[in-house]
Amino acid sequence: MKIPKPIRKLLASRDIWKNNRLILRELKHFRFTVLTALTFTIIGAFLEGATVGLIAAYLQGITNPDIPPIRTGFQWFDTYILAASTGSGERIVRLSILLVVMSWCRSAFVFAGVYYARVCEFKLVDRIRKQLFDQFQNLSLSFYSTTQTGKLINIANDQVNQLRSVVTDASNLLTRSATLIAYVVAMIVISWQLSIIAILLYSLLSIAVTWMVRDAREASFAVPKAENDLASIVTELINGIRTIQGSAAQDFERDRFYRSSYDVVKSGTRLAGLRERTKPISEAAATTILIFLVVISSFSIKGSGSFGAAALLTFMFVLFRMMPLVSQVNGLSTKLVSYRGLIDSVQDLLRTDDKPYLKSGTLPFEGLLKSIRLVDVDFSYGQNKKILENISIEIEKNKTTALVGASGAGKTTLADLIPRFYDPTRGEILIDGIDLKKFDSNSFRRRIAVVSQDTFIFNRSAKENIAYGIENVDEVALYEAAALANALDFILEMPSGFDTILGDRGVRLSGGQRQRIAIARALLRNPDILILDEATSALDSTTEKAIQKSLENLSKGRTVIAIAHRLSTIMNADKIIVLEKGKVIEQGTYKDLLSKNGALRKYHNAQFSESNYVETTS
Repeated sequence: MKIPKPIRKLLASRDIWKNNRLILRELKHFRFTVLTALTFTIIGAFLEGATVGLIAAYLQGITNPDIPPIRTGFQWFDTYILAASTGSGERIVRLSILLVVMSWCRSAFVFAGVYYARVCEFKLVDRIRKQLFDQFQNLSLSFYSTTQTGKLINIANDQVNQLRSVVTDASNLLTRSATLIAYVVAMIVISWQLSIIAILLYSLLSIAVTWMVRDAREASFAVPKAENDLASIVTELINGIRTIQGSAAQDFERDRFYRSSYDVVKSGTRLAGLRERTKPISEAAATTILIFLVVISSFSIKGSGSFGAAALLTFMFVLFRMMPLVSQVNGLSTKLVSYRGLIDSVQDLLRTDDKPYLKSGTLPFEGLLKSIRLVDVDFSYGQNKKILENISIEIEKNKTTALVGASGAGKTTLADLIPRFYDPTRGEILIDGIDLKKFDSNSFRRRIAVVSQDTFIFNRSAKENIAYGIENVDEVALYEAAALANALDFILEMPSGFDTILGDRGVRLSGGQRQRIAIARALLRNPDILILDEATSALDSTTEKAIQKSLENLSKGRTVIAIAHRLSTIMNADKIIVLEKGKVIEQGTYKDLLSKNGALRKYHNAQFSESNYVETTS
C-alpha cells in the first residue's frame, strides 16, 4: 500500500538520526561496545515479548485448566518447557518457574544494555572533548581574534557534557522501541485484528506528535546561543574585573548579565514548553486509544466467544504496558530532536572547512644560517584594512633588529609573522631563501623564544612556568635562568619557593615579576631566535637596567627581534626599522637615523633631551 504524500513528507521530516549524525559518526570508533549494548538491549526486549506469551499460557492454565493448553508448534519446547503434555497443576508450576527465570534474565540483559550504553556515553564525550582540544591547538590565532572566549569554553565544557544526554536518550529510545516491537509481535499473535486497529491508532498519534516536534527543533537553536553569550559575559567579568571596578561599571555589567540571563531563561522555558507538552498529550491520547480497544475487545469476547478470557487479559496487559512505552518513545523522540541546536553548535566548532589553519610544512628547521627576509609582505585580518603593507626587510643572523613606531604601526603584527602565528596575505617570508611555509612549524618554533608585553602565566608552580614545554629540566639551568632574569630572589622568598603555585594568570605576582618569569622562561629555552615585544615594559627603571643587561648577554650569538617604546633599550641594536601605518619608512643604525632627522629623531626627541642623549651615547 502506498503511503499518502502528506504522511510521507511528515515522516521524512522526522529524521532523528540525520540530526544526530555527529553522534553516529563518533560511535563508529567503538563499535564493539555499541554492538554489545544493542545486543543486550534486543535480547532483553525479546525476553519481554516471550514473557508476554508465557503469561497468556499461564493465565489460561489458571482460569481454564480443562481446555487444551497453548502450543507453539515446536514439539520439544511444548513438551519440555511449557509442559503441554502434563496436568494443569504441574504445568502451572513449571510456567511459574519459567516466568521467574525469564524475568531475572530479562533484568540482567536490560542492566547490561544500559551499562554498556553508559560506557558509550563517556567514550563519546571523551572523543569529542579531545577533538575540540586538538581543534583549539591547530586553529590559527586569527580565529581567536574574532571568536568569543566564553562561547568556546561553554561549548567545550557544558555543551559537550550535555551530549551524554543525547546518548542516554537515544539508548532509552532504542530500548523502549525494541520492547514496543516485542509487544506488537505478541499482540499480533494473540489477535491480529485488534493489533491492526491498535497499530493504526498509535501510528496516527505518533504522526500528530511529529507536528509538535518540529517546533521544538526550531526552538532548540536559540538555547546554546543564549548560553554561549552568557558564558562570554561571565568570562569577561572575571578577566576584566579590575577594569570594571576601576571604571565603576558594575551597574552596566549587571544589566548586561541580567539581560543575557533572561535570554537563557526565555529560550530554555520556550523549548521546555514545546518539548514537555508532548508527554501529557500523548499519554492522554494513548489512554483514550486504550479505552477504545478495551471496549472493542469486550464486544469481541461476548460476540463470538473465540477470543478467550486468558487471551483478552493478556492483550489488555500488553496494551497497559504499551501505553507508557508509546508515550516515552514520543517524548524521547522529541528530546532527541530538541538537541539539534546543541549538536549543531559542537559540530560547527569541529568543522574544518570554514576555519583558518596554518598548514605545517615538512622540512625540519636545523637553525638559521644567514637571515630572515620579508619580501613584499602585506597582512590584514580578514577583509579589514591592511595592517602591514609592502614590507621588505632583512633580519640578519646573530644581530639585533629593533622595530620602532607609534602604537598601531604594526610592530607586533610583523613580529608575529616570524614564528608563523599568522601567514601574510601577500608576499613571502624566506628563511635562508626557503619559504617559511615549507618548514615544520613546531621544529621552527622550538628554536624561537617570545617574550611579549602580555605575559601569560599558567596556574602552576614557578618551576613549571619557567620550564614550560621542557621535559627533564636541569635544576642548575633553571636556577641560572631565574638568576639572569633577576627573578631568583623573589621566587625563593615565596612560601614554597620554586614549587609555589602562581595562581590564575599569575595573580600572586606583580607585573614586573610576571615579566621576569617570562624572561627566565625564554632564557631557559636557549633559543636561536629571540623576539622581545616590550619585554621590559612592566619593570621599574632599576629592575629594567638589570634585566636589560641580562637580555644583552642573552642576545649575544643570537638573532634578536626587539620591539620597544623605550628607545633606551634598543640604542645598541644593529638595525632599527621604523614603521608608520604598516609601512617601513626608514631603517638603519640608531646614529644614522638620528642624523637624518626623520621619524626616529622625532621619537627620540619626545623621550630624551639632547644633553641626556649625549650622556647616554658618550
